[in-house]
Amino acid sequence: MAGLLERHGRPLRLGIVGGGPESWIGRLHRGAAELDGWWRCAAGVFSNDPARSRAAGVALGFAPQRSYGTVQEMLARERERSDGIDAIAIMTPNDTHYAFSAAALDAGLDVVCDKPVTHDFKEACDLVGRVARGGRLFAVAHGYTAYPMTRYARHLVRDGTLGRLRLVQVEYIQSGMATRVEDGPQNNRFNWLLDPKRSGLALVMSAIGCHTQHLASFVTGLPVARVVADVGTLLPGRTVVDYVSAMLAMGDGTRGTFTVTQAAAGGENDIRLRVYGDKGMLEWWHRDPSYLRLAMHGEMAKVIARGDPFLPPEIIALGRTPRGHPEGLREAFANIYAEVAQDRMARTLGEALPALPYPRIEDGAHTMAFIEACLSSQASGRWEDVAPLPG
Repeated sequence: MAGLLERHGRPLRLGIVGGGPESWIGRLHRGAAELDGWWRCAAGVFSNDPARSRAAGVALGFAPQRSYGTVQEMLARERERSDGIDAIAIMTPNDTHYAFSAAALDAGLDVVCDKPVTHDFKEACDLVGRVARGGRLFAVAHGYTAYPMTRYARHLVRDGTLGRLRLVQVEYIQSGMATRVEDGPQNNRFNWLLDPKRSGLALVMSAIGCHTQHLASFVTGLPVARVVADVGTLLPGRTVVDYVSAMLAMGDGTRGTFTVTQAAAGGENDIRLRVYGDKGMLEWWHRDPSYLRLAMHGEMAKVIARGDPFLPPEIIALGRTPRGHPEGLREAFANIYAEVAQDRMARTLGEALPALPYPRIEDGAHTMAFIEACLSSQASGRWEDVAPLPG
């Protein structure tokens, strides 16, 4: 991929949807997209209020004429420009993801979208079809699977280091809803998060469960085939789901456990992954993301660090600072943006690239099928199959 940007002749131009001046996720996306020079944030829609959107764009440093009032206006106006956008990045409330993604794909643009990609599995399958028919790229912003050490965990599983897989355990614990936030001061964010019609089929799954399931499937290379789940709330009387725990049967029969909640007092974005095979296990913890613990049966456990010289070149390339210097979520997001850009540039130039492992719309669709299976299991009290992608 050396010289790919130079051969392409320019960075790709990105349109931002959401992520106004006060949005941390907006700063994360914009910074990640531009971190390595593959993208330039060129236009955007930053609020569902047209006047506020235009003012926000100017406040963020966008040209006034490219700070748009609506997504429809941006797509139409950018199509008319000789320097129009190549893709959009979506970081808006959950209930808008499908409509904005579909409109962008129909306009011939690639998409980077926050999770969940859609409200349900049917909508996700529709996006899979649109991507295929249009020959577009669609990435899901699962940043946790773009850390160097989660990528190396995937590498170890695939090269057989752990042997045949037996068990995967994954959890994501937060505390943001450990109190009755419903009874406190409300803002625009809480207004849509606490509305089940807008936040998704189950709030905790839309917020963090998507990441959790994808992390397990990404590292193991296995989709979830069947699930039996406990779906509900830790706080009595809450009307949105803040807790899901499930037993998993992966695609090859590997067993698994899955727990997510946003209502565990003292929890602090605590993500843990453990994968066990018949030869040993690996463990990754988001609190210390630059390190991976590998314990082979009968041997002394060892800790592998981002930047260790024996790592494969493609893993080392995912880091940007020498080992010992902290890197985090922005750099992981930047790895996704870089891979999408490289994929698009290579296709434009007619060059072949090795398969890049960024999360795609098919992954997002599988997650929606997983969420629906968890809800069906809660209703039926038994194991439920996770629907496969059509075709």
